[in-house]
Amino acid sequence: MNTELLLTAVLVQIFLTLMLFIFLAKRKAKAIKLGDVDREKAALHNDAWPDYVLQISNNIQNQFQTPVLFYALSFAFIVIDAVDTLALAGAWAYVLSRLAHSYVHTTSNYVPNRMRIFIFSVSSLIYMAVLLAIRLS
Repeated sequence: MNTELLLTAVLVQIFLTLMLFIFLAKRKAKAIKLGDVDREKAALHNDAWPDYVLQISNNIQNQFQTPVLFYALSFAFIVIDAVDTLALAGAWAYVLSRLAHSYVHTTSNYVPNRMRIFIFSVSSLIYMAVLLAIRLS
């Protein structure tokens, strides 16, 4: 049961990333329709897109940074058969904070709020890493 709950957290993080790609496609289509982008320049320069597109694009880039550590830690817990309430708490704290971070990043983009959420999410990863190290010792 615990393994399934951890895999569900992993799946939520994966679906977040996939949904952001859909959101990005919609924003790019809007920018093209409104004529807000030089399509030739955009082929090689991401900064050719308007800010409302870059906001989503930058958040997608974030989904391939710390989430990679989350995936590795999650699967390590599964491999050593150490998925328990403490591991689940760290995993879900991370995933929920990533959802909140993406929401702020793609809406208000208010950096102080984003930073607080980011620090919390990284703290969740540190917690998971320390917990895994303890389980391995």
